[in-house]
Amino acid sequence: MAVDDLTEPVLPGPGASDYERYLRTDELLSLQPEPDMSAHRDELLFTTVHQSSELWLKLAWREVEEATRLLAGDELDAPIRLLRRASLCAQYVTAQLDMLEQMSPWEYQVIRKKLGHGSGFDSPGFREIRRITPALGQELSRLLRERGLSLIDLYVQGRAHEQLYQLAECLIEWDERLTVWRMRHYKVVSRIIGDEVVGTQGTPVELLGGLIKQKFFPELWDARNKLTELANEE
Repeated sequence: MAVDDLTEPVLPGPGASDYERYLRTDELLSLQPEPDMSAHRDELLFTTVHQSSELWLKLAWREVEEATRLLAGDELDAPIRLLRRASLCAQYVTAQLDMLEQMSPWEYQVIRKKLGHGSGFDSPGFREIRRITPALGQELSRLLRERGLSLIDLYVQGRAHEQLYQLAECLIEWDERLTVWRMRHYKVVSRIIGDEVVGTQGTPVELLGGLIKQKFFPELWDARNKLTELANEE
């Protein structure tokens, strides 16, 4: 009886192994600029950070979208797990920004000239996050209404509504991680090109700083203020 050679690929497509064929590494690793086509060798660093960020953002918004769909069907356990994944994705994207600060601010100007009007405002991943996140908050509001609860009730009663409490915490964690990402991005841009200049799309860098204050779920943040007021009254 013939024994299969487990070192030989069985999946279709280019690549010397099933690992390469499944992940399409030939195609993936051809998407970064080659040395002879680069204005500066740090183009590889720059594109690696941004391309990998788009992959993590894609996973994040897909998980949030699925969590929202499941919540609409009154499922709670699975959405909580998916939202925790999404927040972890946002942490990874934020951490990767550290790599950009390894570039010289003067040498980056060479790369910047090749970006055209490219800007982080055009990120497909963040565009999808802005599209799907509001519906997530709407589902939490619906669940609270159907149970006759306010956010203050939810937090004060806590363990009596453990799943909803954990869901609310997942939402504010997601919101917080996105804010931290915006803040970190603003500081990285400021460190590399300055905070009193205009970006590649004609947008002042200081505008990025203003975006830090944006919240997807302001009611969850305001609930903290009300809880503190309530505690002070007792």
